[in-house]
Amino acid sequence: MRTRTARTRALAALFVIGATVAAAPNFTEATARAVDIGSAVPTSTPAVTAAAPPGGVPQGPFCSSIPPEGEGSFVGMADDPVATAASNNPYLTTLTAAIAAAGLVDTLNGEGPFTVFAPSNEAFAAIPQADLDAILADADQLTNILSYHVVSGRLSMADLATAGSVTSLQGAELTFTTQADGSLSINGGAARLTCADVTTANATVHVVDHVLTPPVPHLVDSL
Repeated sequence: MRTRTARTRALAALFVIGATVAAAPNFTEATARAVDIGSAVPTSTPAVTAAAPPGGVPQGPFCSSIPPEGEGSFVGMADDPVATAASNNPYLTTLTAAIAAAGLVDTLNGEGPFTVFAPSNEAFAAIPQADLDAILADADQLTNILSYHVVSGRLSMADLATAGSVTSLQGAELTFTTQADGSLSINGGAARLTCADVTTANATVHVVDHVLTPPVPHLVDSL
């Protein structure tokens, strides 16, 4: 995956994935399902009912929404590389469509290993449609923001909390803070891990509740 520098405003970056998904052929149904599914995500913290794959125990309030069996379950996802695993999960359909629109399926299904911060359908459903339409067809920004959600190597929630910060494949830094309730927030509360430590064949996935925005570079005037 090529590293790209954010060249446009942070607001545009926030909405570009959904914009491309909304415009891309055959993605309309997935996007509509994302809104419906996202609105049904529980806000409480129920017990995890889906079986965990060997080597990892997913944790977080969103984990109870993962199918308990089948290819989209924790055990099913563990057998597949991350792009394929996400495509089998009904709560990551909008992210899957965005990955396909950016042409990153083969990259994310590659050798890796990766750590992927995966916005849920609910995260994408929060993006206003008008803003999505306004920044349609910006492939560079789509790849830019997706790259900001990926880190090289496998890092668990505990690893991220210990590290405090990591560099994304996009090139910008992600910072992590442990909250009083034990959850982990990203970039000062811009997003939170809602189902951490999901294992796939080539990645560790952390479902997050907001789409992350790459920082806008500071321009320095010449002296």
